[in-house]
Amino acid sequence: MNEQISTPRTPVHEFFVPLSATRRGARLGRLLAVEQLRAWGLPPDPARLIVAELTANAVLHGRVPGRGFRLTLSVTERRVLRIEVTDTRGDRLPGRPDSPEVCAESGYGLLLVEELADRWGVLRGPVPCKTVWAELDLADRSPEVRGAVAGGLGLRAVKDQRTQGKNQPNQPNLA
Repeated sequence: MNEQISTPRTPVHEFFVPLSATRRGARLGRLLAVEQLRAWGLPPDPARLIVAELTANAVLHGRVPGRGFRLTLSVTERRVLRIEVTDTRGDRLPGRPDSPEVCAESGYGLLLVEELADRWGVLRGPVPCKTVWAELDLADRSPEVRGAVAGGLGLRAVKDQRTQGKNQPNQPNLA
C-alpha cells in the first residue's frame, strides 16, 4: 500500500459519480464503471473486480449514516486507469492486507486489489474523507487495450479487425 499519491497525470477521460453508502450503491458503482469502461473502449476486467472491492469497503467500513461515497475513474495520457473511491470515514484507514488481523476481520478484498492493481494506496483528506485508489497500467496489458487507448478506437472494432475471416479469435490477423 502506498500512502503517497502517484505523479499527477492529465486525464484523457474522466468519470465520477456520487453513490449512496449502501449495498445497492456499491452494486450500482460497479455496473456504472463497467459501462463507462466499455464506452471508452476498454475491457471491464480486472477493473470491475477492483471497483467491486473498493465500493464494498466504502459501504462496510467507510459508511457514515446519511453520507455517501464517490467513485472516480480516469484514464491518463500515459495510459493509466485510475480508480478512486472516496468516503467520509477518514479516521478508518485500510490495514495492510498481509496482516492476519485484517484478513480475519474483514476478508481478502484488499489482497485481491493488491494482486490485481499495479499500484494502490490511500490519500487522507480533506477532513473527514479518505480516498482509496488503485491504478492499472493499460499499456502493459493486451495489444487490443494498447490500441484502443492510444488510438481512441473502440475495443470491439479492434477485435473485429483482428478476427475478420478467422475461425480462431485468439490468432492475430497478419494479412
